[in-house]
Amino acid sequence: MKIAVDLHIHSALSPCADDDMTPNNIVNMAILKGLDAIAVTDHNSCDNVQAVMNVADGRILVLPGMEVQTKEDVHLLCYFEDIEGLLDFDACIRHFMPQVPNVPHLFGNQYIMDQNDQIIGERKELLLSSLDLSVEQIVQLVIQRGGVVVPAHIDRPSYSIISQLGFIPPNLGFNVLEFLKFDTNYTIYYQGYKHIYSSDAHQLGQILEREMLIDIYNVSLTDIIQWLKGFTVI
Repeated sequence: MKIAVDLHIHSALSPCADDDMTPNNIVNMAILKGLDAIAVTDHNSCDNVQAVMNVADGRILVLPGMEVQTKEDVHLLCYFEDIEGLLDFDACIRHFMPQVPNVPHLFGNQYIMDQNDQIIGERKELLLSSLDLSVEQIVQLVIQRGGVVVPAHIDRPSYSIISQLGFIPPNLGFNVLEFLKFDTNYTIYYQGYKHIYSSDAHQLGQILEREMLIDIYNVSLTDIIQWLKGFTVI
């Protein structure tokens, strides 16, 4: 079956996202827009993912994820089949996070929320920082936990694997590339990969409609992960 997805959404934990990107608002907007599956991928953290999964409660599938910024300033989308794998990955990368304090009035708030949209904490270190981990190291850490990595918004002029490295390393096993828009004049150069389109939503209205469809057998985390790994799910 073909399901509609948006696998790159930021919550109020990301300082660049609106404060009203709460778990309930994200889930309800995604359902209103007719999506079958979403991923909340905050910068270098997953502190709001469990709350989003609790709110979804079977009404929509939530793929555990995070957007990581490597030491080359490359943004990578890291997805996991279960929350345990994501939490373990999160605990690992915290050791490589620069201890630069966030300045909310400059960069934005970094709110941790519960399933009732109540603020229960705030990340103090600036999440808009590069980890002291390379692209290759991030890929290895994710694969070790059964996850999959997708280079983010490769058609952007900054913070993409193309803008920062100039090429896609062939030895890292990427199967899917994310784009911010479908432009055949650009995607034609990446025919050896699956292409996925995401919103990179920082505001509720930016969350996709039923625009990006992937073909899987069941609406399940396992099938989505397998699709992202390049397998044909039948």
